[in-house]
Amino acid sequence: MTRKKLPIGIQTFREIREDDCYYVDKTKLILQLVQEGKHYFLSRPRRFGKSLLIDTIAELFAGNQALFAGLYCHDQWDWSQRYPVIRISFTEGVRGGVAGLDQRVREMLAQEQKRLGVTCVNQSVAGVLSELISETHAATGQRVVVLIDEYDKPILDSLSRPDEARDMREALRNLYAVLKAADAHIKFAMLTGVSKFSKVSLFSGLNNLRDITVSGAYSSICGYTDADVDSVFAPELDGLDRAEIRRWYNGYNWLGESVYNPFDLLLLFRERQFKPYWFETGTPTFLIELLTQRHIFTPRLGSLVAAETLLSAFDVEQISSEALLFQAGYLTIASVWSIPGRQEFTLKYPNYEVQASLNDSLLQALSGDPFVPGPHIGKLYRLLLANDFAGLQALFTAFFASIPFEWFSNNPIARYEGYYASVFYSYFAALGLEVHTEESSNAGRLDMAVRFNGHIYLFEFKVVELVPEGRALAQIKQKGYANAYLADAQPVHLIGIEFSKTSRSVVGFEVETLPAG
Repeated sequence: MTRKKLPIGIQTFREIREDDCYYVDKTKLILQLVQEGKHYFLSRPRRFGKSLLIDTIAELFAGNQALFAGLYCHDQWDWSQRYPVIRISFTEGVRGGVAGLDQRVREMLAQEQKRLGVTCVNQSVAGVLSELISETHAATGQRVVVLIDEYDKPILDSLSRPDEARDMREALRNLYAVLKAADAHIKFAMLTGVSKFSKVSLFSGLNNLRDITVSGAYSSICGYTDADVDSVFAPELDGLDRAEIRRWYNGYNWLGESVYNPFDLLLLFRERQFKPYWFETGTPTFLIELLTQRHIFTPRLGSLVAAETLLSAFDVEQISSEALLFQAGYLTIASVWSIPGRQEFTLKYPNYEVQASLNDSLLQALSGDPFVPGPHIGKLYRLLLANDFAGLQALFTAFFASIPFEWFSNNPIARYEGYYASVFYSYFAALGLEVHTEESSNAGRLDMAVRFNGHIYLFEFKVVELVPEGRALAQIKQKGYANAYLADAQPVHLIGIEFSKTSRSVVGFEVETLPAG
C-alpha cells in the first residue's frame, strides 16, 4: 500500500481529502446520526477529532460531493439537497471574561451573516443567533444546520476563577437556549466539547438534545479502532511493535468499540518512538491540584466505580473527581453494571500512556518537587529486574527523606493515612507495570499486587502510629493472600511495608519469598 500524508494538526476535512492525507471514514456513523435524530451532544477528551467530525458534517450538508468520493456516504446521500450551515467554534478560547465572550460570539456571527448573505438587526447575542437561523431559512428555503464546536471551553478555561466561570456558564446557557426555540428552522444541530455539564446548569433550556457520549453505537465516532489502524494505516506499521501500539495508546471506551486517540497515533507514525504525545500537550495542572487537595487515594484510581449520574455531575460549583477524570480522558469505562433505571461504571486507565504519565504527575505533586521522583522511577525498574529488596527499601527511604520538612509541615496531604501508600503505588504505576490494588479474597483485601518479569509481588502497607509494628507482613501471611497466586507457578514475594507519620519515613520493610510451585 502507498503511504500518504499524516494529517497532524489538520482539522479541515477539505484539506485532508484534497491533499491526499490518511482519512478514517466516519461517514457511516454520521449518516446514522442524521437518520436517527436531529439534536445531538457529544463529549470527548481534547485532541480526539471532534473538530474534524464537525467539519466533515458541515461539508456533507453543504453538498460538496467531490470531497466524499470513495467514502461510505457517497452513494447514500442526496447531493441535490444543499443546506446552509451556521458554525460557532470556541477552539481558540476566549479572553476578557464575559465581555470577551460576547465580543467573540458577535464576531463569529458577523462572519456567518456575511458568508450566508443575511443581515441581522437584533442587539443581543442570543437575538442575533435566533434571527440568523430564521432569516437564513427564509432566504434559502432550507432548514439550517447548526454546529457548535468546543461549546464548553470558555467555562473550562475559567474554572480556576469560579465567579467568572459561573458568568460564562450563564451567558452560554442563554445562547444555547436559542436552539430549542428555533427548532422549526433547524435541520440538524450538534454540540461537541470535553465536559458534560449538568442539564440543569447549562442545558435547562435545551432538553431536546440527545447525548451520545456514552452510547455503544457511537463509541468510535471519534478516534481510530484497531481495524482502522490495521487497514487505513497499514503502510505506517512496518518496524513498529503492533502489541506495543495497542498497549500504549488503545483503550478509550464509551460502551462500544475501544479506540485510539488520533493525535497519539499520528505522532507515533511520524516520530517512530513510543512517547506520551497526548499527555505532554496539556499538563493537567488543574486536575492534579484538585486531586491532591482532595487527598485522592491513588491506588483506587485504576478501579473507581461511579454511577452514570455522577459522571454527568460536572459543574462550576460541583466537580466530582470521577467526572473530571472520565470526561478529560484520564479514565475510561472498563465495565458496566445495570439495574432498572440505573447504571454503574467501573473506570480504569485507558492505556499505558495515561497510567504512567498521570501517576508521574501525581508523584511530583505528592513530593512537593517536580524533580524528585524522576531519578527514582528509573532506579525502581532496575531494582525490580534484579529483585534487589534491600535496594528497594533504601530507594523509598531516600525518597521520603528527600522531601523538605517545610513541605510536610505546610501540606495536609502528607498527614493523611493513605499518603504513603499513594506514593508507593504511583511509583509502580508510573512505570506502567501491571498493578492491582485492594484485590479481594475470602480472607480480605490485599493492598497491592504487581506482576513483573515473571514474578509476583504482594504488598501490604501499614502506618505504625495506627497499628503495632510488624503487622504488615504478618497480615499477608495470616490472611493467606498468596494462596490465590500460587497456581501461577511464579515466585511470589510477600512484602510488608510500614511507615511512620512522625519520622516521615519507611520504618519497616520485611520480605519473604515463596518459590515457584
